[in-house]
This record gives sequence, structure tokens and C-alpha cells, in this order.
Amino acid sequence: MYASGKKFITAYSFSKWLNNEYIPQNPDKKWIKGVSSKAVKKSIVNAEMAYKRFFDKLGGFPKFKKKRNQDIKMYFVKTDAKTLIKCARHKIQIPTLGFVRLKEYGYLPADKIIKSGTVSEKAGRFYVTVLTGEEAPKEKALLNERGLGVDLGIKELAVSSSGQVFGNKNKTDKMKKLEKKLKREQRSLSRKYKNKKKRGEKLLAKSANIEKNVLRVQKLHQAISRKRQEYIRYVISILVKTKPKYITIEDLNISGMMKNRHLSKAIAGQNFYYFRSWLIYKCACFGIEVRIAGRYYPSSKLCSVCGQLKRDLKLSDRTYNCGCGNSIDRDLQAGINLERCKKYKTA
Repeated sequence: MYASGKKFITAYSFSKWLNNEYIPQNPDKKWIKGVSSKAVKKSIVNAEMAYKRFFDKLGGFPKFKKKRNQDIKMYFVKTDAKTLIKCARHKIQIPTLGFVRLKEYGYLPADKIIKSGTVSEKAGRFYVTVLTGEEAPKEKALLNERGLGVDLGIKELAVSSSGQVFGNKNKTDKMKKLEKKLKREQRSLSRKYKNKKKRGEKLLAKSANIEKNVLRVQKLHQAISRKRQEYIRYVISILVKTKPKYITIEDLNISGMMKNRHLSKAIAGQNFYYFRSWLIYKCACFGIEVRIAGRYYPSSKLCSVCGQLKRDLKLSDRTYNCGCGNSIDRDLQAGINLERCKKYKTA
């Protein structure tokens, strides 16, 4: 698709060359014909979009992904207007595979026309996602006149201007137990690779015990990630149910914050990007405006009573003490200042 002479080939031209020239001349690549032709074309179109984003300077250069190391395993789409992708409460028809039984019932829309779908694999489990032509319903809610400011942090996940405090999920006993178990499994996996290296064996050739250990590590990573995301959805549902006119959050420089080696693990565990994206989604359902304050807005250093700016405020100073007599928790004050912020952009 992108030749060495900087000549760009469209997805249609590449598909034509692949089917008429490359596969007939390379019999060992006939496995490409083993899946649905629409699935192959979908992969080619995705590659074309990735290269176009790279040339338009909207993303990096596309990276090669090995078949066994990527999550997405298969695309499937409608072949024509008459053919339908059949779906029931407990099964779905996937091209070249036929009907596949679903582990969870009632999640896929059996009464809607399915336009396309994706089969992915993660931590030893396979998932199917489908796309329908149905519009997402928007819940109409009577909003309050007052807005809400939400400060995200490490000590507490979120502190709102109304005084609601949502603690750090990573500090609970269940999360600590999972992380301890993950650390133990990672050490076990590391020992297996070290012993393999001592015996002079190839590291790329994984043994059965290594494959089992990798799967255990993947499952623990997924369990931890799901618990964090579930807690974030719970927090956002509580914030949205208060029906504020708007919600203001900060535009955090996550990549810059991650450079601090003492706090990078704690910052990564808070999952700030998922919080922001899910907040935007839920607020759109209720018609609530999401405001993003500027990256350099001094929400914690600005007194919420007199407006004085305290430039020497340290991260270790958890209480803000001002000369006007105002003594308040720094996270709560940040939430109040975010609610009053006048310079912002809407998400």
C-alpha cells in the first residue's frame, strides 16, 4: 500500500493486486482466502485509513501487527443488501464459521439489522462486537442551573465542588490482593524465561508452561482493568445523576505526569483518560455540557474566597491556608475553582 518509492496505492488497487498477482504467485499465502473476502477488504481499508492519517500528520506511521499478537482476529460485514447476518438471543451467524453460541445472552440486538461486526480475543476469551443502524437514545433531563467542578487526583480519584469525595479504588484490599497476585505471577514468568536462557534455548519458542503463565498474567491484568473501569462508571453515574448544567474538568498533561517515576504507577492506575471519555459519553446522553479547563489553569493554587494566587503551593500541602483566613482542602478548592472557571473549551 505504501511502496519504497513513496507511491501510495489505494485500498481497491491493493486488493486487486493481492488477489490477482500476489496470492497466485505465493501458494503459501493461500490461507488469506480461508476467511471471508469482506473481512480481508475491511483490513485493507483500515490500513489505507492509517496511512492517510499518517500523511495528514494526524498519527504515527502504521506499525506491523502479528496475527497472533493483536486483539482483533476477524471482521465480518453484510455481503449485499439481501443477505442478513442472523442473530438470536444466544447465537450469531459469522461468515465461514456459521452459528456461534454466545456465553452471555441478551446483549446483541437480535431484532436489528447488523451491518458489520468484529471478533476479538483478550486473555483467552473471544468477544464479538456488532454495528447496527440504530441511533443511540438520548435521555432528556431537567438540569439544574448550577454547574459542577470535578478535580481528579492521585490521593482521591475525584473531588467535586459539591463536596463529594470518591476514594482511590487502587487502595482497597481487593485491588491490593490482585496486584500482589499479579506481581507473583510476573516474577514466576520472569524466572521461566531466565531458566530458558540459561539452558541456551530460544526465547521466542514458548513452552506450554510459559503459555499458561502468560495467560494467568493476562487474566489478572484484565481483572484489574475491569474493576477500575467499573468504579469509574459508578462515580460518573453519581455525578451525572445530580443533573448539573455543566461539568468542568482539567485538561491534564498525562504524558508529562507519567515522566515522574515516583508517581507514574499511581497515575496510570487512576485511568484518567477513560474517566474523561466516559464522562463525555454519559453527559451527551443527558444533554449536560462538558467543559475542559486550560492545562495551566491554577485550580489548586487559587484561593476560592479572595482569589489570591499561591505560587509556592507544593504537592505535599494537602490543606490550602490563605492570608484571608480561608483554610480548605486543596482538592475541594480545585473543584470549586473549576466550577467557576470562565476560560474553557467544550468537549
